[in-house]
Amino acid sequence: MSIYLYSHPHCLLHNPDKEHPECPDRIDAVNDQIIRSGLDFVLTREQASPATLEHIKLAHSDKYISELYRKQPHEGHVWLDPDTPMTPDTLDSALHAVGANVAAVDKVLADQNKQAFCLVRPPGHHATKNQAMGFCVFNNIAIAALYAQQAYGLSRVAIVDFDVHHGNGTEDIVQAHPNILFCSTFQSQLYPYVDENNNDDHILSIALPPGCKSLDWREAVYYQILPKLDAFKPQLILISAGFDGHIEDEMSQFLLKEDDYFWITQKLKLIADKHCSGRIVSSLEGGYDHSALGRSVVAHLKGMLGSEY
Repeated sequence: MSIYLYSHPHCLLHNPDKEHPECPDRIDAVNDQIIRSGLDFVLTREQASPATLEHIKLAHSDKYISELYRKQPHEGHVWLDPDTPMTPDTLDSALHAVGANVAAVDKVLADQNKQAFCLVRPPGHHATKNQAMGFCVFNNIAIAALYAQQAYGLSRVAIVDFDVHHGNGTEDIVQAHPNILFCSTFQSQLYPYVDENNNDDHILSIALPPGCKSLDWREAVYYQILPKLDAFKPQLILISAGFDGHIEDEMSQFLLKEDDYFWITQKLKLIADKHCSGRIVSSLEGGYDHSALGRSVVAHLKGMLGSEY
């Protein structure tokens, strides 16, 4: 079994400031660690095409899309919000990030027991229907979910978000789509400062305190998220794979390690194998300590493969 890895060199073009944590070096760090680990031999690398505007409109309003194209600078950068810069190349990068997710959905739904990882930037899970936020321009994973339903008629798509920051944009977009299950863990009292726990028919958001250790995080996943996923019986599992909860990442106060990302991925693979022929599409979100990010992605890919860590 192999994993399709979707990316594109244009995902590196969005580069506003060497000091900005969401930088092209993140992708280079992941690729370096994949090669060092030997996993490159079990990956099938694919170059993504840019998404179309029809794809983007699945999750974002016409007004928001028009504003982005109007604000696109010819040089330098502008700020879409206090954290999200836009350069002349940002839309190109963001369209390729969405395109990778769309192509990955096509691939895993066309093939039996296939999985894909989208090594892309900018990330997406903070982008709401009408607003760029938190380094995110287009909501890659929400578009992927809506595309899977539109193009393939799926009635049950699940999104699991284990980024340390709450995927507020994804929740905002899928709130109106009860046939998309959204489950997330995140650190309370941290950007975007959504500190409530939410549990209804198709939204499960679990806020955990700063200093959260592996055992506490795993218990939340095991006793709350996994049973909800199993009962939902997804036809496709999408993962917002953020690795900024790692103990070495200064963007949060979670105390997770690579083995935790391996563990949750193995658990999600078991549910995917049970309900949807192993179909998983995972897309990179956060992770800003480059060494920890690279090692965590390798652990995540090993979990998808079902190999020992």
